[in-house]
Amino acid sequence: MSLAPALRTAIEDWLTDDPDAVTRTALTLLVERADAGDGNALAELESAFAGPLTFGTAGLRAALGPGPGRMNRVVVSRAAAGFAAWLNTRGLAGGTVLIGYDARYNSDVFARDTAEILAAAGFDAVLTDGPTPTPVVAFGIRHYGCVAAVVVTASHNPATDNGYKVYLGDGSQIVPPTDAEIAALIAEVARHPLAEIPRSEGYRRIGADLVDAYVARAAMLVPEDAPRDVAWVYTAMHGVGAPVVAAASAASGFPPALLVTEQIDPDPAFPTVVFPNPEEPGAIDLALELARRSGVDVVIATDPDADRCAVAAPFPGPDGLPAWRMLTGDELGALLGDDALRREVPGTFANSVVSSTLLSRMAAAHQRAFTTTLTGFKWIGRVPDLAFGYEEAIGYCCDPAFVPDKDGITTAVTVLRLVAGLIASGRTVADRLDEIARTYGVHATSQLSVRVEDAGLIRAAMARLREHPPLRLAGAPVEVRDLLEGGDLPPTDAVELTGEWVHVVARPSGTEPKLKCYLEARVSQAESAADLEGARLSAAATLAQLRTEMAEALGVRA
Repeated sequence: MSLAPALRTAIEDWLTDDPDAVTRTALTLLVERADAGDGNALAELESAFAGPLTFGTAGLRAALGPGPGRMNRVVVSRAAAGFAAWLNTRGLAGGTVLIGYDARYNSDVFARDTAEILAAAGFDAVLTDGPTPTPVVAFGIRHYGCVAAVVVTASHNPATDNGYKVYLGDGSQIVPPTDAEIAALIAEVARHPLAEIPRSEGYRRIGADLVDAYVARAAMLVPEDAPRDVAWVYTAMHGVGAPVVAAASAASGFPPALLVTEQIDPDPAFPTVVFPNPEEPGAIDLALELARRSGVDVVIATDPDADRCAVAAPFPGPDGLPAWRMLTGDELGALLGDDALRREVPGTFANSVVSSTLLSRMAAAHQRAFTTTLTGFKWIGRVPDLAFGYEEAIGYCCDPAFVPDKDGITTAVTVLRLVAGLIASGRTVADRLDEIARTYGVHATSQLSVRVEDAGLIRAAMARLREHPPLRLAGAPVEVRDLLEGGDLPPTDAVELTGEWVHVVARPSGTEPKLKCYLEARVSQAESAADLEGARLSAAATLAQLRTEMAEALGVRA
């Protein structure tokens, strides 16, 4: 067991290039361990040097560490130089590029590298003066007339990861073929020594002006005559959202939140959670515990870079006491969509193909335009004249004219306004969800999610589904559509199965080593209005059946 000659040469070249003493030392130790017969060290080296990270529509995201397959200063510097070259090819030389970052390990270092390289390439590079929520940077693009922006963040990924997200001048994330064009220029940069990339400290810093402008805009989402009496708990999930959430809610006239102090300050280790994602089991347990003790009306959580928002609310319990639970992403999407429709927000409503079909039915009932997009806000945010858009993975766009991206902070402000309005009329979140279900029918959603170590298992499962798709689900016929073939949506690696009362989409995750299957069971409006509890029990049973049948179709465990 030893290093192949080509791998050893690649490692030696990397050590020559790498400006970071920490990753050089880590790489040297891995080589020593591999040479001593450590199979795990050899496997890590082979993985890290198997090839460069793919620069896709989410930019870059991977574990921190040495090598072209990990996040480090070499990879980030090449990405910055390649992106600068792409901007120059588009006639954007000299334009302003805003650079923000979260509080993860090395985020500030990667952001500074980016600012230095963009400044040396002739751009007006503007670096935030501290960790900043992603939606605040996205807001700053249009506010300052930027030609592009970069955010160093891995959002809700594990603590070992970091990432590199790119925005264009219209405030949207990149989509094909832009990602491939940038990737080709990054590959060209990688053909030369890193030391040849020019650097300059001629970048600018920005701080309070950006945040103040964002907060002022967020406050405009709440009318002067709107009720504001609401008690709430907030957690930042060890991320960067707390200061801006506090400022935005205060500027909007809402009372301060009760804070989950254990999770309110940035901490790249995310010590109280296994995964810093509000959707993960146990992630908001501390917030729910505080809510039960304090008797508040609602719990709000933002993920580490504050672009996602989760909400929990009390529901009637079997013993008459409130039973707190987190709303699903689709439930919150329905609440926010219903609210926007009631307020007659102009424009088109949208959600991704993996989200519930409920919003489309709601929009149709209001005679409003609706469109379905591919997964991700890189698609939702591009919908022309967007009124409101969401994705089931707790991403919501409540102010698309200023932030055409998911934004956990303006979502939090919108939720506070919505809940305060319900309280003023003597109703609750549970009441409004019941009203929506009786009006449009029950739309229950769930997921079958399988995390794997070997990406080949995901490819095999998708191939199995394509070769032998089920023609019936939950006892009824379904239409099978391979989204890889394109059509009304750009081609994507997913399979959609649609029946009269069911909807299923299976796809590989775009950011994690997971196979995901999005399940929806529907019950008609007439049945839901006549017996809402019975309709929900029926939908739950159908979801359980869908989970079992799709696991069998994919060849995975339910």
